[in-house]
Amino acid sequence: MSSTEEGAPPVRDPGLQPERTRMAWRRTTLACAVAVVLAWRQVLLTQPTGTEVVLVALLVLAGLAFLTAAHSRMHTLAAPPSAGPPRTMNARTALLATACTLVLVGLGTAIVL
Repeated sequence: MSSTEEGAPPVRDPGLQPERTRMAWRRTTLACAVAVVLAWRQVLLTQPTGTEVVLVALLVLAGLAFLTAAHSRMHTLAAPPSAGPPRTMNARTALLATACTLVLVGLGTAIVL
């Protein structure tokens, strides 16, 4: 951080880090959406049982929850540089993203097998 005047608040020079982080969240969200669509397709191409339909519904809900967490984080990172450094991810968002990722892996595996 640097300051142009004595006593003035420091001006944030974030470089490209916030943009790279937003892009990483977008890529992860896209990968999550692809996993949901492929699982849905897998179930629709076979004779779906009630269990598979429930698994896909849970998969879609987990995907939407992950999208919500990712959108929240991307919105936080989109703050203008004059607003100071972006807030760190709160524990609730981190826990939600982690739980959604684990649920997506588990349900996706269950559907494929």
